[in-house]
Amino acid sequence: MRPGEKLIWTGRPQTGILFKRTDFFIIPFSLLWCGFTVFWEFTSIKMGAPIFFSLFGIPFILIGLYLLIGRFFLDARKRAKTVYGITKDRINMKSGIFREEIESLNFKSVSEISYTQKPDKSGTITFGPNDSGNSKMPGRDLPGGKQYASLELIEDVKIVYDKIVDLQRQA
Repeated sequence: MRPGEKLIWTGRPQTGILFKRTDFFIIPFSLLWCGFTVFWEFTSIKMGAPIFFSLFGIPFILIGLYLLIGRFFLDARKRAKTVYGITKDRINMKSGIFREEIESLNFKSVSEISYTQKPDKSGTITFGPNDSGNSKMPGRDLPGGKQYASLELIEDVKIVYDKIVDLQRQA
């Protein structure tokens, strides 16, 4: 924070292993991927194929295991290390798995803000264009998918959203 800045709100995303919409597509794919690669390895070893064939399948098994279970643990670890803060001038987001990443958005530079709310009043505030059609697309949560800065999975999302909109009007 800058000298003289005072926190108005701080929060963290929900922790633990969570499932997203994209998992309905990725889990069946990763099961097929893992099944095929394990079959490849088993067959190449049982048939006495050259060592190259057995070694060739190992990276694919590792990719499959990451898709099947590893990504859940990395996502949970990232959220456990994430902290959000709001001052009268900006929104701060600190996260990172292997190194600390800090993102700061000035209220004057944020043109569009939207939020989604679950029945338990938790939700996500997104800073950027509201692609209402694309927000339901599975690629949005995948690496390389369209990502915008956001306060993910926070409690009382509507209250925080209203604070941000009020602060943005004042800026």
